[in-house]
Amino acid sequence: MLTENKVFEKVSFSEHILLKGVYEECTFKNCNFNGVDLSGITFRTCSFNSCDFSLTILNNTILQDVRFLNSKLLGVQFHQCNKFLLRLNFENCVLKLSVFYKLKLKNTVFKNCNLQEADFSEADLTGAVFDNCDLLLATFMHTNLEKADFRSASNYSINPEINRIRKARFSIPGVTGLLTTYDIEIEW
Repeated sequence: MLTENKVFEKVSFSEHILLKGVYEECTFKNCNFNGVDLSGITFRTCSFNSCDFSLTILNNTILQDVRFLNSKLLGVQFHQCNKFLLRLNFENCVLKLSVFYKLKLKNTVFKNCNLQEADFSEADLTGAVFDNCDLLLATFMHTNLEKADFRSASNYSINPEINRIRKARFSIPGVTGLLTTYDIEIEW
């Protein structure tokens, strides 16, 4: 089933099941996906505006050029998505406890997002932008952060010995987040 250019507004998909199929250039506004199983569904060039996507199940879900705006995505296991042509963009979103383990997220933009306790272990975030994002207790382990932009990000802790940070961009005082591993005291 192919659904194109459709706007879904104020729909609770925990009550009204989203049919399996392909959704192309669709917009979802103020919709509730909390805990909904979206396994096997394809979203191409879709946007989710002011939606609750918390704990949504994404087993083999295809997210190609998908944009999330002003949405809540607590604990979403993005690593369970189909990785083929995965492309995401987040703006003004709460992504606490979300998992991006081993995903290729080159040039992904996170703008004004709460990424507290998110897991980016073994992900490829080459060229990613963390614009005004809170990364308190986010996990970066064996993560490729080359050319990533952390200049306006806050509360990150990145171990340069176990992550690739070549040509990544940082600002002062945020750059101290690269030294937390060493348990040293820094005074300004």
